[in-house]
Amino acid sequence: MKISDFSRRSGLSIDTLRYYERIGLLPRTARDGGGRRSYGADDLAWACFLGKLQAMDMPIRERLAYSRLRSEGDATLAARRAMLEAHRAALIARQEELRGLVAALDAKIAHYRDRETQSGDSQ
Repeated sequence: MKISDFSRRSGLSIDTLRYYERIGLLPRTARDGGGRRSYGADDLAWACFLGKLQAMDMPIRERLAYSRLRSEGDATLAARRAMLEAHRAALIARQEELRGLVAALDAKIAHYRDRETQSGDSQ
């Protein structure tokens, strides 16, 4: 598939795809007779996963390390799993932090509602 279709299906911009290829997150892809990139189903699955890692705020250096491990094959399965488990733990910690922040907002919103009700009663 051509880069425009690949971009649409992966959810990554064309610029991001080119950047990922340049830094090694995406392998150099085959080119057609006109020199245009031609992507396959495996490329799409990998790009979609990279998009998920990006959405999870995995730093680019960690995505690069994961990509290098992936390119080394099954001998690195345990290392890749460990990376994902560590990132999962960080996401869960962030989720808990966000819950606390939402609770603080809820308390402040409730405070303002109470004050609005009180000032409405005094008029």
